[in-house]
Amino acid sequence: MNLIKQVVFSLLFLSICFNIQAQSGKDVKITGVVIDQETKQPLEYATVAFRNSKDNSVVTGGITDMNGKFNIPVPVGVYNVSFEYISFKKQTILSKNLSKNTDLGTIILALDTESLDEVEIIAEKTTVDIRLDKKIYNVGQDLTVSGGTVSDVLDNVPSVSVDVEGNVALRGNDNVTILINGKPSGLVGLNSTDALNQLPSDAIERVEVITSPSARYDAEGTGGILNIILRRSKLQGFNGSITANAGYPDMAGISGNVNYRTGDFNFFNTTGYSYRESPGNSATETDYFNYEFDDEGNIINDLPDTYLNEYRDFDRVTKGLNTNLGVEWYITDNTSLTGAVFYKNNDNSSNTTNNIFEVDNLGNTINETLRFDPESEDDKTIQYSLNFDKQFDAPGHKLTFDFQYEDTTEDENSLITENGLDTEKVRTLENQEEVLLQADYVLPIGEDGQFEFGYRGNFNTLDTDYTLAFNDGSDFVVDTDVSNNLIYEERINALYTQYGNKIKDKFSYLLGLRMESTGITIDQVTSNDYEKKDYLGFFPTVNLGYEISEDQSVMFGYNRRIRRPRSRYINPFPSRSSATNLFQGNPDLDPSYSSSVDLGYLNQLGKLTLNSSVYYQHSTDVFTFISEATGETVLVGGTEIPVIKRSPINLATNDRYGFEFTTTYRASKKWNMNANFNFFNSITRGDYNGINFDADNLSWFIRLNNKVTLPAEIEWQTRLMYRGPSEDAQNETDGMFYCGLAFSKEVFNKNASITLNINDVFNSMKRSTLSTTETYISDSEYQRRERSFNIAFTYRFNQQKSRQERGERNGDGDDMDFEG
Repeated sequence: MNLIKQVVFSLLFLSICFNIQAQSGKDVKITGVVIDQETKQPLEYATVAFRNSKDNSVVTGGITDMNGKFNIPVPVGVYNVSFEYISFKKQTILSKNLSKNTDLGTIILALDTESLDEVEIIAEKTTVDIRLDKKIYNVGQDLTVSGGTVSDVLDNVPSVSVDVEGNVALRGNDNVTILINGKPSGLVGLNSTDALNQLPSDAIERVEVITSPSARYDAEGTGGILNIILRRSKLQGFNGSITANAGYPDMAGISGNVNYRTGDFNFFNTTGYSYRESPGNSATETDYFNYEFDDEGNIINDLPDTYLNEYRDFDRVTKGLNTNLGVEWYITDNTSLTGAVFYKNNDNSSNTTNNIFEVDNLGNTINETLRFDPESEDDKTIQYSLNFDKQFDAPGHKLTFDFQYEDTTEDENSLITENGLDTEKVRTLENQEEVLLQADYVLPIGEDGQFEFGYRGNFNTLDTDYTLAFNDGSDFVVDTDVSNNLIYEERINALYTQYGNKIKDKFSYLLGLRMESTGITIDQVTSNDYEKKDYLGFFPTVNLGYEISEDQSVMFGYNRRIRRPRSRYINPFPSRSSATNLFQGNPDLDPSYSSSVDLGYLNQLGKLTLNSSVYYQHSTDVFTFISEATGETVLVGGTEIPVIKRSPINLATNDRYGFEFTTTYRASKKWNMNANFNFFNSITRGDYNGINFDADNLSWFIRLNNKVTLPAEIEWQTRLMYRGPSEDAQNETDGMFYCGLAFSKEVFNKNASITLNINDVFNSMKRSTLSTTETYISDSEYQRRERSFNIAFTYRFNQQKSRQERGERNGDGDDMDFEG
């Protein structure tokens, strides 16, 4: 992209010089559009040159915009008009008489495969590409995630954060919709946290952060959308790459992506296998207030407090194979059919050792209990997808159909022991079937207008069978009060329409409306509890953009969105790794609705790019996690200890506002950096069971990436992150600091690279929280994954680095003309 810009700037400079000597006279406007012959997608930054037909000298010229369009004033005359784009064959119109405003129509450029190997990249593509409504993060240039996972990638994306439990948040909001190639996918799975830790980072081309989605996208996700685009090349012949990695704590993996393009068919495959050990730990010190109550709930006796300290070690092992195999058939120049099969098979285990100490007020140990929870998990997913794409003659005029079916199963088993004796058996069987149907039609209207409408249907069934059995001394007896079979069905039918246009090449707008009809069935088979919910929602979207100058733009976005409960939030089956602290879902959760506005500003100052925004969101029936005593107790070393449950509830309203800016700076060919800062305030107002949960949470995070090329062409990248402290009605959480380092060296004539990265250099990614309620106060620290070291080797065949840096533009994203 930098080479293109240099060519463009050179051409513009030449055109200015020649224009000084050009004949005076009336200018006419010459318009048209330049597209890729293969994909029918517009080519941004293509150069258009008008040369004197007699001596072929440049008279004037220009470049295409993001929609591939050009509008260039030209003096009346006869010209040779040329159209060029890097790695594409040049097109020329000879001796064109231009005496009036003329539309040259659609100029089609074909890929010049022979010239690709000769391309010299002047400077790498920047890691972050900023658009008016989104940020596009190009994974291929990030050394710190080489050999890592999708979670590692997302935690390095501007505006995105991943907490110590692996939960993804956008601008501090954890209700984020994650798409693969613009669609829901089995790659994310039942538990997105675990799934994202199992998909290799090398399979990803880029991540699109969409903070103000248009009506085309699902209304799900009040925080916004993360669209992960997987790698796929469309170069002729056989090409691809393979990556192997190993590290400490013990980890190893191998992954590869290959493409074979011949004639009208393109075969592609991405396959990876990984083994990863992820040790973690936690410590919780709790002071329980012991009271005796009368029949009316009044305290009649204040008993001595009980002090309980729990120290847990997590030894997680994930082993998994995933593969995505597909074929594209180019039926005609304008019509294609793509079919793919994705398969994932993971065999995971998690051994949790929980040391529980009851101490007196002086810290002396009274009782000690060792609880061991060895959990095994077998996780399988298979997904079939089919895509039909019809491109009509007019650029941007298209019709697409998508069908997707996936089936996911998870089988979790635990045999829990206390002090060496078998005490509990826990088994969770989950089966999820999901069907996606989608159709989209896009019709260009006039020079810049675009009309679109479509349908999407998501049909999901989740069957969870949970069994808990206790050892009564002679055998395991099923606890019928807890064991249950839950069948959750969700049916979403959506229709949308939107229209966008530009006014005087300065002001652009995209107005849309989406209707979603949702039907939910919650069937707790064992307990014979059945509930059905139906609701209809309308979700308007407004995206406005104004170009102040060539380098400055402002953007305004408004959207209404919905947050539906995830399966984990409604699953009423409690976790069992701790006998005294449980997590339990709430099947009675209702959806939460939100309305958001976003005002952004973009300014490009030479080598420096600034992108900032202020945003506000109002939400109702928000999900809030509360901790409360269950009224039950368990014996720990002969002492009765209250059982504490953490569950989500619908809690009144939430107002969130904030300020964010992202800046990128390329000081030279060998040094570039980017920074992202997000400051937000979350205000929650609500009461539950007579308890007030009002909370004001002011927090922030900052992220800095710095990349330098050292002598001997060794690339050094540093990633720093600090997440500020936060607070809600029950919890105060300290800030966290993170540092990651990576070094990379190209070898074998730049066909391969070796990368070393250190994750969490100072082993500081730990969450420290103080929780206070009416019945206890608890101080805890949690670390999901300890510091790690990883070395990765990547080899590219028939796919030189220059090809990767040119962008692999042809991913299956959902880019919209009026959203860029």
